[in-house]
Amino acid sequence: MHLISILRSDKLKMCYRTKLNSEYKSIEKTFEAKFIAPEEYIPQEEINAFSFSKTPIITNENPEEINLFNWGLIPFWAKNAEIRKMTLNAKIETLTKKPSFRNAVTNRCLIIADGYYEWQWQDSRGKEKQKYLIITPDQEIFAFAGIYATWKEPTTNILINSYSIVTTEANDLMSKIHNNKKRMPVVLNSKDHKQWLNGTQVSNFALPYQANLKAVRVDY
Repeated sequence: MHLISILRSDKLKMCYRTKLNSEYKSIEKTFEAKFIAPEEYIPQEEINAFSFSKTPIITNENPEEINLFNWGLIPFWAKNAEIRKMTLNAKIETLTKKPSFRNAVTNRCLIIADGYYEWQWQDSRGKEKQKYLIITPDQEIFAFAGIYATWKEPTTNILINSYSIVTTEANDLMSKIHNNKKRMPVVLNSKDHKQWLNGTQVSNFALPYQANLKAVRVDY
C-alpha cells in the first residue's frame, strides 16, 4: 500500500482533529499569556491536522507568549517537510527514542484547545463510525502536552516552527470511544502546565495520569 493511502486511512485513528473556537481574550486570560499576533488567530470549530495549519501554543522558552506554530513537527535535520505527515502525534512511550522526537523532548509546549474529536468504530472494520467531541468539564479551554522544533527550509532559509501532540494509552472512557487504537492525547490538568513546561520527566504524564474528560456525541 502506498504511503499516501496509509495516511488517508489513518486520519481517524489518532488525535488528528481538534477544536479551538474560543475568543483570543479568553485564551489569554486562561493562560495568563498574550498573543504575539492576535490578528492572525482564527477560531475554528474543527482543525484538521493534515492541513498543517498554525494554531496557538505556549513554549517553555516564552511562557508568557502565545504563538502560532504549525501542527506536524519537522525535526531540524529533515531534508524537506514531508515528515510532518508522520509526526502529528508523538507516543509518550517512545518519545525519547524515536529520531523524529528525541531531540525535541526538552522543547516543551502547551497546545491550546477547547475540544478534540474521536471516532468510535461501530463494527470490526470501522466502516461505520460515530463521531464524538471530547471536552474537559473542569477546563473550558485546556492544553495538550506537546513538543516543538524549529526547522530551516533549505531552499528559502525560512524558519518554520512546528509541534506534535503527545499521546498516551487510553483511559477507561477513551478506550470505549477510541476503540480501535485505544490512544488519547495527553490533556494536561491546569495545575500541571508549569511542570510540563519545566521539563518534568515525560513518563510522569503517561496513563494513569489523566484529566477529567467527557465525550459528547456529534450527530450530523
